[in-house]
Amino acid sequence: MALHSVAIMQPTYLPWLGYFDLIDQSDCFVFLDSVQFSKRSWQQRNRVKGPGNKSFWLTVPVQSKGRRNQDINEVTIDDTKSLEELHVQTITHFYRKAPYFSSYIDELKAILCRPYRLLVELNIDLITWLCTQIGIGGEMILSSSLNCDGTNVQRLVSICKKLEADRYISAPGSRDYIGDDELFLLNDIELTYHSYYHPEYRQFQGSFVPYLSTLDLLFNEGPAALDIIRKGRCGLTSNFNISSNDI
Repeated sequence: MALHSVAIMQPTYLPWLGYFDLIDQSDCFVFLDSVQFSKRSWQQRNRVKGPGNKSFWLTVPVQSKGRRNQDINEVTIDDTKSLEELHVQTITHFYRKAPYFSSYIDELKAILCRPYRLLVELNIDLITWLCTQIGIGGEMILSSSLNCDGTNVQRLVSICKKLEADRYISAPGSRDYIGDDELFLLNDIELTYHSYYHPEYRQFQGSFVPYLSTLDLLFNEGPAALDIIRKGRCGLTSNFNISSNDI
């Protein structure tokens, strides 16, 4: 009988390929929106490729003054700055000559130009849209809807139990605070780690630059995006001594 797998990640802005491979391998993907927001992290920014093989940051401006300890699901976007001007124009300038740019830009622009109040809503709409374009399905849920408290590891186990999972797929960067798998074992949950090696793909100009937003893959490879994402998959492992880029 196949294991029911859950993966849990913070909702990040226009994530990289490995994020979508993690979604693709899980039966249920949980957006961890009920933990503290980290300013100038992947939660509010990511990179795209520009001229000269350089990567450029796209950063969503947020309200942070006097809100030091806010959770991810409380972070509001600074609406005094237009994402259409900040991001749509930059993306268009960098990618207008990419093979599949015209296939996706109108829908992407429509999302980026909506009057979002919360960062989490923008991020999840973009992730959901990217999953649809790539061809990734599966259940998605907010951690805040599950009312699971506790320390880092206790919270993860509680979420898995509430979703009746018997396998947890963790990002490799979580190894430091998870430690051993004792708490998972006590609750009959198999702890595995997502191992991913960034695949190369065609970029319409210059030499290959890895670890960009998945937008770069979509604009350059279009319908081939899912097959390319899956090429980087190294399987799941319980071994702590694995090497992987944690983005």
